[in-house]
Amino acid sequence: MDSAWPKAQEWRGVGTSVRSSVLAAVRHLPSVRWVSSGTLTRLLQRLAVVQYILSFLFLGPVCIILLIYLLYTSCWWITALYYLWLVYDWKTHKQAGRRWSWVRGWPVWTYLSGYFPIQLIKTHHLPPDKNYIFGYHPHGIFCFGALCNFGTEANGFSKKYPGITPFVATLSGNFLLPVAREYLMSTGVCPVTHDTIDFILSRNGTGNAIVIAVGGAAESLNTTPGVNQVTLKNRKGFVRKALKHGAALVPVFSFGENDTYQQVMFADGSWCRWLQKRLQKIVGFALCVIQGCSLLSADTWGVMPFPKPITSVVGEPISVPQISEPSADEVDRYHALYMASLQRLFDTEKTRFGLTQRDTLLMH
Repeated sequence: MDSAWPKAQEWRGVGTSVRSSVLAAVRHLPSVRWVSSGTLTRLLQRLAVVQYILSFLFLGPVCIILLIYLLYTSCWWITALYYLWLVYDWKTHKQAGRRWSWVRGWPVWTYLSGYFPIQLIKTHHLPPDKNYIFGYHPHGIFCFGALCNFGTEANGFSKKYPGITPFVATLSGNFLLPVAREYLMSTGVCPVTHDTIDFILSRNGTGNAIVIAVGGAAESLNTTPGVNQVTLKNRKGFVRKALKHGAALVPVFSFGENDTYQQVMFADGSWCRWLQKRLQKIVGFALCVIQGCSLLSADTWGVMPFPKPITSVVGEPISVPQISEPSADEVDRYHALYMASLQRLFDTEKTRFGLTQRDTLLMH
């Protein structure tokens, strides 16, 4: 045992010497200077944005094509097994889904958030013994702030609001897309349908927060940098749901969400505008003509979003009574309270995020 000890020491010395030599050599590599300069981080941030946009637009269609293709190969059983699973699991996305903390904590979301960057600001404590409906404003083009702050842990939602489980509500049609459906559920995304909202707020315990981009597709058609406008005056369904289940209403305003893209705005009454609105009603989402920056530079035109800061400020919760069948007057009353609370939140916080006292919030 004693004779082996010097040999161990000798090998340890050799290992230390080799390691020091390698580190000394690596320090002189140009690639390391490139990494240390932050270029790699910026590249990863851009790739994270590309991943999100491509997933948003193409993940569902690509998965459909792939599963159909597999039917004509020796791997046909993969498609068959998946669709058997889909039949068995069909109600899951309608009943609070199947979130996976590992997916919500992926580093890619941190890089996505850092590209803009995106922040989440807490202004009031939310007790976990209640349920909540977060009204998210404005919708923007891709809802970057809603995804990063509530669909992932990129900005530490669970640490800021312990005991609260967020559900980001989106079009139910997205859950008809195979495989993409599983991906959405893993981040806590759910369909914005009556049945799903009723289930989460009445049969899923307390501490639930459903995040709804109230303005939806109609609001995305009015996305203009420097203009803060929301589609809200005639959107009262979320208030009715809050009253039915006694869930507190929480306004959320995302400063900078409208600044990520320059949208080509068509004049009201033009055939292009008419076509946009018709397609919105048919497919459920708006087909916008947008202009951003390129993948390699923020100074040239492309389809990447502009790296503008996005700050989602979660306002004060509005307590509402539980009324199983709220009247129109009761809905109007709490809708007015909600609009006033959102206006107050905007006016209180706007100067912190580059706006002036003269900047106003337009409600349509």
